[in-house]
Amino acid sequence: MAFGEASGPPASHSQMRELTELLRAAGHADFRDARGPMGFTQRQASGKFTRDEADEFIAALQQAAHESGTDAGSPADATTSTGPSAAPAPRPTRPKTTRAKTTQRARAGTSLEAFSDEQLAGELQRRGWVVMEP
Repeated sequence: MAFGEASGPPASHSQMRELTELLRAAGHADFRDARGPMGFTQRQASGKFTRDEADEFIAALQQAAHESGTDAGSPADATTSTGPSAAPAPRPTRPKTTRAKTTQRARAGTSLEAFSDEQLAGELQRRGWVVMEP
């Protein structure tokens, strides 16, 4: 199998239609728009899914719509998918840097200027770092 190719039969037109409707109901414009939040690969962001992948994402979106109490509004929601019902694992998000953290980092940078190079090197060596002169 070549890099980037799907490992299974392609999703059916009805699966793709249902997936598109569920994504739009979730507030995404298209597959590319949903790439980050849904954890799509680059291939999936282009709208290319295997049957199993489509079933997994459909089940996850239906579960999310059910938990949030919203109805996706499509008749396909009444059908049960044959794929696994487990939602994809949530992707770790990078914590947002607050203004206080940015200010604290700026103060730390200016406070280090008060120390000599020898003092900074000595402290780094005390903490287990190897220090060399440039």
